[in-house]
Amino acid sequence: MSSNDRQPISRPCLDFQSHLAMLENKGLLIRVDRPINKDTELHPLVRCQFLGGIPEEERHAFLFTNVVDSHGRRYDIPVVVGALAASPKIYAVGMGCAVDEIGAAWMRAIANPIAPALVNSAPCQEIVICGDDLRRPGGGLASLPVPISTPGFDSAPYLTATLCITRDPETGIRNMGTYRGALKATDRLGVRMSSRIGGAGGYLHWVKYRQRKEPMPCAIVIGCAPVVIYTGPQKFAASVDEMTIAGGAASAPIRTVKCITIDLEVPADSEIVIEGLIDPEMLEPEGPFGESNGYVALEDYNMIMQVTAITHRRSPVFASILSQVTPSESSVIKKVAYEPAFLAHLRDQLSIKGIRRVVMHEPLSNVRPIIFLQFANDASRTEVWRGLQGVSSKQADCGKIVIAVSEDIDPTNTDAVMWSLAYRSNPVEDVHIEPYRSRGHAPKSGSQTLDSTMLIDATLKHPMPPLALPVREYMERAQTIWKELGLAPLSVRPPWHGYTLGDWSDAWEHFARNAVAGEWAKNGENTVKRRRGGITPETPVRSVEGREKP
Repeated sequence: MSSNDRQPISRPCLDFQSHLAMLENKGLLIRVDRPINKDTELHPLVRCQFLGGIPEEERHAFLFTNVVDSHGRRYDIPVVVGALAASPKIYAVGMGCAVDEIGAAWMRAIANPIAPALVNSAPCQEIVICGDDLRRPGGGLASLPVPISTPGFDSAPYLTATLCITRDPETGIRNMGTYRGALKATDRLGVRMSSRIGGAGGYLHWVKYRQRKEPMPCAIVIGCAPVVIYTGPQKFAASVDEMTIAGGAASAPIRTVKCITIDLEVPADSEIVIEGLIDPEMLEPEGPFGESNGYVALEDYNMIMQVTAITHRRSPVFASILSQVTPSESSVIKKVAYEPAFLAHLRDQLSIKGIRRVVMHEPLSNVRPIIFLQFANDASRTEVWRGLQGVSSKQADCGKIVIAVSEDIDPTNTDAVMWSLAYRSNPVEDVHIEPYRSRGHAPKSGSQTLDSTMLIDATLKHPMPPLALPVREYMERAQTIWKELGLAPLSVRPPWHGYTLGDWSDAWEHFARNAVAGEWAKNGENTVKRRRGGITPETPVRSVEGREKP
């Protein structure tokens, strides 16, 4: 992590365009002024930085100021992608903290919620579109530059960077979730709120409205303070109003305003708000749409939202996020918040001793199914197994495969984890399979059966020989020479130098020092005196000479 990542950024921006200005000031936003087709070019262009080998810390937000569609229509509203979480650095700007302080910032926000402040007028309602204006050709939702996320597979332009606000009809508690919305008509959306275990709070509200045979008011916010948007992917208890958590993250009340046509409150400084009513009974086919699990979600029956108004600033910016195959913007949003939350759960709630890190595997697998735990080398096996079980049971759609490794293994390096699996685990003893798990966020093709959980202890069980790489001082010298030669920049990942793992004697250390000093013949003088006959080749010396090393 660079020194810049550790520098406090000050308080977070409480409106979206100020956040964009801050990103641009920090060199984290790229403006694209040439015409870009939102239906075929916009998302694929931003996708290139996730697929093209660009390091995570060098990803940018992209602001498109000249957006057109496949009919040649030009939109007055610019589109930004990547401004929420193209990288942890961008997410940290939105939180107003350093990258390594994100987890602590969320813990403080949860512990110190601040109620929102209701205002009478708001920037998000400077322009109001309702009635016949919603239904005119090219009006309503069609007037918004909504991109197609997965050209070639998606059935419609989709709202992706959403903050969907609903309210429990019994308790009055608000829920804010990130749910996709498919354009169906100028005044109609198909909305998908996950109904699986551990899924959407908005869906639980809809179930209650269905029982009451009443349409569910829903407000979809596009573009607001990042600390508000970031609450959407979080999994707070149903009794928690996420707007108060956002206030805690902002260290100030979030300004809210009553909607024009429905009885809900939305962030007053938002860019765009879509108000509407979701049918409590009728569902409509929605999809296909490229999902974050890496597969295209096929047609499902999902909710219908009848739009009753669209309100926005006089000069709004339309926000969209990359989902689909990870890494993506949606996976970063989850990863940077989930990892510290899971670590705090193990360390503080379950009091797991020796836990060091929780890392959610991001490429292709979308952070939730595969989780790596890093433990101190002296952690007991009972604590390792308590940690494995604690992570797999915390959230219904997280932790299908959980692997524990020791502290010398970098859990962000999958190759290192595989090395640990290969040589530090015995499947008969160290793998446990638990049945009856929910399928979670998985593609729906094939049989819809229950899933299972696999827990693996790949930690060190006993001392092992050193890692067979040159020790640190020689690898550091080699990298210095590499730079002096002007060769291609290196991006080394642990393990990049050798280190001991407990099974190493002073005598062998002496042999190694002799060798690098050019005194290898002295080692030969030592071993010639220790010749023996009558034994099989590859017999360990210690088994003949005793536990004491030569």
